[in-house]
Parts: sequence; structure tokens; C-alpha cells
Amino acid sequence: MAAPRRDTRGIVDAAELFARVRFRRREPAEPLRPYLEHYWLIDWDLPEPYASHVVPHPSVNVVFQRYAGRSPVDFCEVAGIGLDLFTQKLEGRGRVCGIQFRPGGFRPFAPGRALTSLTGERIPLHTVFPTVDAATYAATVPSVLDPADEDARVAALDAFLLGLGPRPDPQADLAMALVDRIRGDRAIRHVGDFARAEGMTVRALQRLFAAYVGVGPKWIILRYRIHEALSRAEASGPVDWAALAADLGYADQAHLVRDFTATVGVPPTTYAATTH
Repeated sequence: MAAPRRDTRGIVDAAELFARVRFRRREPAEPLRPYLEHYWLIDWDLPEPYASHVVPHPSVNVVFQRYAGRSPVDFCEVAGIGLDLFTQKLEGRGRVCGIQFRPGGFRPFAPGRALTSLTGERIPLHTVFPTVDAATYAATVPSVLDPADEDARVAALDAFLLGLGPRPDPQADLAMALVDRIRGDRAIRHVGDFARAEGMTVRALQRLFAAYVGVGPKWIILRYRIHEALSRAEASGPVDWAALAADLGYADQAHLVRDFTATVGVPPTTYAATTH
């Protein structure tokens, strides 16, 4: 598996976020890499509140969180795939240590659980993993959040996941491979064509994605289009929006503008003007 990606796809106004927080991505232990995108670590100490915004990836995250002044101060939850723009208010001092799973990569850690049950939800860790008892939870959260040394935080995340014992699952492997193909090939635009190319019926593909990813293949195709449009909008220089719409498989520029505005909250030209 490749090293953690360096792009900022999905982060709205990434430059502004990175100017306010310390953000890093780290690799997990070798046995975990088939299932994970990366770990992500954020620390902040802000003189005034700041709201971060993210267009979520089709990934489940496990998130260890510390927010000074909140109750409880430290906690962990499983965040299913977010269907809408995710906004998080940051203030004072805090720390987050997250685990981003590959699309389809969470299921081996929670076998038998349809991933649609997590979609759009943020659920306490012990609800999703009943084997993580109160004592284990009480020991794990500070072991992840306390260390000043980020290598120690990564080691604690490795230990936690390895303790869950992911179970190999060929269907999870298939789901991960199919999503990788969608992410890497902008020519994939129609679910029916994609299913036929993979030797599957549309219904079988949809069932697989519902059980192992949490959203359908059409949603993923559309979401990666928006990630690409965000990335282009933040790049230096003018954007030919009509050409971009065609490149991304939209019927016309107006369709791209509608999708972008519905997801991000502002039209792409407005967004581009505010991030340059």
C-alpha cells in the first residue's frame, strides 16, 4: 500500500485550516495497511473559535477526541460516512487522533454488521465494538490522547486495532478494490457500465456496497467528482468550469454548479475567489 496521501481533497479551504491547526497523517502498522487509509492527527491551541469544514470521503473513521471545556473532555466514537458537509467548531486547546479506514476496510473489524447502519451516524465506540469493555475503553482513550510524542499515539492506535483482530474477508477485499477503481478512473461515470465491466449485476454491486462500504456506487462516483472540483477550485489560476464539468462527466456546467453548491454551500466560482 502507498504511503499516506498528501492531497487535501475534501478539506474546505485547507490552507486556512492548516494555518490554525497542526495536521499530520501517519501510516499504521504493516498488518493494518490493507484496511486503512491512514491515521490523522490534529492539535490546536486557538485564541478564538474556528469552524472547519470537510466534504467527507466514503470512509468510516474511528475518532479519539479531546476538547477542553467540554464534558466528557475525552471520548471516542465511530463516525460513519457523512452524507453532508461536516462542520466542526474548534476552540481553546484540543486534540484529535483519527483512524480513516479504506472504503470497505472497516467491515473486517466489525464482521456481520451492514455498513449502512453507520452511515450518517456518530456512535460511541463501545456500541459498535461490544468486546471493548469499560476497563479497556478507559485505558485506551488516554493511551491515544495523552502522549506528547506522536509516535506513541500511533503505537497506541496500532495496539487498539490489532487487539480487535480484523478478520480476512474476500468480499471486503473486492469492495475496497472496486472503490479504488472509481477513485482512480474519472472515466467511470455510470453504475450500469461499471457493473458490467466488473462482471456483476447492478443489484449485486449495490448490495456489496451497502453491506461493506455504507453508500452506493453512484454516491461514490458523485462524491469523488466534488472532491476533484474542490481541488481544481483551490488551485492557482482560472478554472474553465465548462471544461471541468465535461471532464467529470456532468451533462453541463449548470449541473456541476448545482452539485457543488448543494455540497459545499457556495457556488464553485465564489469558493475559488475566497480561497485564492
